[in-house]
Amino acid sequence: MYNIIADYHTHTIYSHGKGTILDNVNAAREKGLRRIAITDHGFSHIGFGLDKSSLKKMKDEIKQLNEMFEDIEVLLGIESNLIGMDGEIDIPEGLLDSFDIILMGFHKAVWPHSLKDGWDLFARNALAAMRTGANERLRHANTMAMIRAIERYPIDIITHPGAKIDIDTKELARAAVKRNVALEINASHGFMTADYARVAKEEGALIVISSDAHTPDRVGVMDRGLEIAKAAGLPPEKIINTKEYDELKRNWK
Repeated sequence: MYNIIADYHTHTIYSHGKGTILDNVNAAREKGLRRIAITDHGFSHIGFGLDKSSLKKMKDEIKQLNEMFEDIEVLLGIESNLIGMDGEIDIPEGLLDSFDIILMGFHKAVWPHSLKDGWDLFARNALAAMRTGANERLRHANTMAMIRAIERYPIDIITHPGAKIDIDTKELARAAVKRNVALEINASHGFMTADYARVAKEEGALIVISSDAHTPDRVGVMDRGLEIAKAAGLPPEKIINTKEYDELKRNWK
């Protein structure tokens, strides 16, 4: 049903993946993918975030690989982190143009933008996770932080929305449609769930199915994500890493 031609969420030894960029590219080529993004963890990720000093080396590697292989396009990306309630992410303004694709998600082991952001974004959500019952005020605040991020930055994909932090999928999807941002079905985490994906579909949101590979053998492995997309009844032309979407986009141009 879904002809996947790209994996836009993979990690390498530049953050806490286990393979090199070349390893991931070769794995993608073996699976017949036409495009792969190298999206290591953002700079504020504690312990294994991307080092700013590595960017030039990564760019050079990717440039060489794009010159070497004609059957695949390699993109330099990043999985940036939400670090502030005002939508702040951990990419300095001067580095935004360094990337071909920008992903953004919520992760727990991250340095916040400020002490207040640390309390509001991380501590309050950690405490809420220990209790039963919905906290609608916190859910709204989380959702608005995500929405402000896509309004402030050239973000292409929101990774695993609904994992690690409670958000309102409908509100996020509406904002994502306005900004042409894709919401991710993560084949590793299982987010979005089929129920979340149906809500996003009803709002007209673009979707991406990603491997979130941390080892080369997981690149392009999206079975779990494909099952979720099928259960939600997502049309292939609304999934940005399908052949159908690629062809539709070319026709628009």
